[in-house]
Amino acid sequence: MRTIGCVVCDILKSTMKQEIKLIRSRRKTISIEVTADAQVIVRAPMRVSLREINRFVGEKADWIDKSLRKMKERQEEISQEGKEPLSPQEVKLLVTRAKRIIPQRVRYYAGIMGVTYGRITIRMQKSRWGSCSGKGNLNFNCLLMRTPDEIIDYVVVHELCHLKEMNHSKRFWAEVEKIIPDYKERRKWLKDHESELMYR
Repeated sequence: MRTIGCVVCDILKSTMKQEIKLIRSRRKTISIEVTADAQVIVRAPMRVSLREINRFVGEKADWIDKSLRKMKERQEEISQEGKEPLSPQEVKLLVTRAKRIIPQRVRYYAGIMGVTYGRITIRMQKSRWGSCSGKGNLNFNCLLMRTPDEIIDYVVVHELCHLKEMNHSKRFWAEVEKIIPDYKERRKWLKDHESELMYR
């Protein structure tokens, strides 16, 4: 078993950055399998060229992405089995605390960055840590109260930077880096821990 060359990795670099393993045998066709532990395996005839295999994988990139996401979601579900979600009362307490803390951080960083903002809303969300509307209104997830202070600051700065760049372009990330030089580490922490923050 070996990993297909970098051409295949390039095809998927913009999506899952997933390693793909190639198994050659005396079979007659090329097939792709996404295993239960989120591995991608390509099975191909002995004499089929890497170029042809790469082309086939490229054509199936969307399917591979969808299958990987489904498998990884299932893995997360299994890892969370037996854990209790936060109660309505616990969520209410988080919202109350966030309404006291987050606006202070927004005012502080807005002053440093020289931006103005509109209304601040705090609520429980499953898929977003924050957002910024075209009118400059800011929304934050109360679950941020379960993260370290530096993570709260990262999300606050992230949303305030959207008042300058309403996208995730290189210019946007340059603005974030001016205030949070280690934003990549903080962003990674949030991604690594996001699924567990909704549970006790």
